[in-house]
Amino acid sequence: MSPELDPPFSILTPKVQNAPFILCSPHSGRIYPKHFLAQSRLDPMTLRKSEDCFVDELFQGAAEFGVPLIAARFPRAYLDVNREPYELDPELFADPLPDYANSKSVRVVGGLGTIARIVADGEEIYRTRLSVDEALARIEQLYFPFHAALEALIEQTRAQFGYAVLIDCHSMPSAQMAQSSGPRPDFVIGDRFGAACDPRLTRFIRDTLLTEGYDVQLNRPYAGGYITEHYGRPYRGVQAVQIEINRALYLDELNFKPSLGFRRLKIDLTRICNMLFSALPAILEQRAAAE
Repeated sequence: MSPELDPPFSILTPKVQNAPFILCSPHSGRIYPKHFLAQSRLDPMTLRKSEDCFVDELFQGAAEFGVPLIAARFPRAYLDVNREPYELDPELFADPLPDYANSKSVRVVGGLGTIARIVADGEEIYRTRLSVDEALARIEQLYFPFHAALEALIEQTRAQFGYAVLIDCHSMPSAQMAQSSGPRPDFVIGDRFGAACDPRLTRFIRDTLLTEGYDVQLNRPYAGGYITEHYGRPYRGVQAVQIEINRALYLDELNFKPSLGFRRLKIDLTRICNMLFSALPAILEQRAAAE
């Protein structure tokens, strides 16, 4: 493992967990290994276009209310844990992929597999093709430890409270940076169209954000990635919901620095999460009792 990425993730753990929630920030890692920078044809600032800049910091205040926060330290452009473990692009590698690799998913075809071929705006990352052994090493050393830790947090939470709620935290480029045809909402809440999370929880998050004056959409254009889909099993007592934040709310998207809106958004998210932590357990328990 690259020494810069030891440990590969951080976990902000409360002394006492007092709510059945886990916060996850898989794309906010900003430690770019030297060997990766040498492999890339892009400068470090361009590589950061795929990064969910400072999302982990936006949710730190919420974690202080007594829930764990796990955040990757490695960047998404280096390894993406919001993918299946072996979504690998044959165009990226010099040798044949193993038979178990998923080389035909929509994400792979788009260049954004577990080892991304492009950054978010479509620019090719690497100067030359990689070896499959290097990809497998990244997956073994970074991907699987991250998911093992996340799964352990979920199981510990479920054992303590009877169920767990995973909030997967992300950010999205503004319409201007994404070259979108129209304005983007402030937030997109994704629950895999109801498959990954109790609709009451999703609606509560949406309605609370709307009350705070934010523009919110459900499941479009982001319904939730691999983490939401993989861990969201309401019938097993695990709810999962993805939150996408418009970067225009808190970030200078050209220089990747917090904007004047960062502090306000962090305060709002802390307050909203505290309301969620307080209200949702009772709502879900009431529903369980009624059933």
